[in-house]
Amino acid sequence: MRWLKGLIVAIILLAVLLVGILFAVNNQQTVPLNLIWLELPAVSLSVWLLAALVSGVVLGMLAMTGVWLRLRTALSRAQRLNRQQRKELDRLRVQELKELP
Repeated sequence: MRWLKGLIVAIILLAVLLVGILFAVNNQQTVPLNLIWLELPAVSLSVWLLAALVSGVVLGMLAMTGVWLRLRTALSRAQRLNRQQRKELDRLRVQELKELP
């Protein structure tokens, strides 16, 4: 079953790579980018689009860092409370067994 998952992932990665290559080949026009205060040099359109994609992914990951940290601390707090409650439950079970005649 593991080999089937690996095969499916490999096929998907190959398809994404093929689409990326076709995208880069079909967008070879050079385009200068004007950012109002800064004029960037003319580079192919595929490079600008891929740069926008990468910067969006990085900014999205940075934006989610706060949420991720908050969830990690909540998880560790819940796990710590769970361990304490299990210890108390085990202690009470042992105490109950000792009290039985």
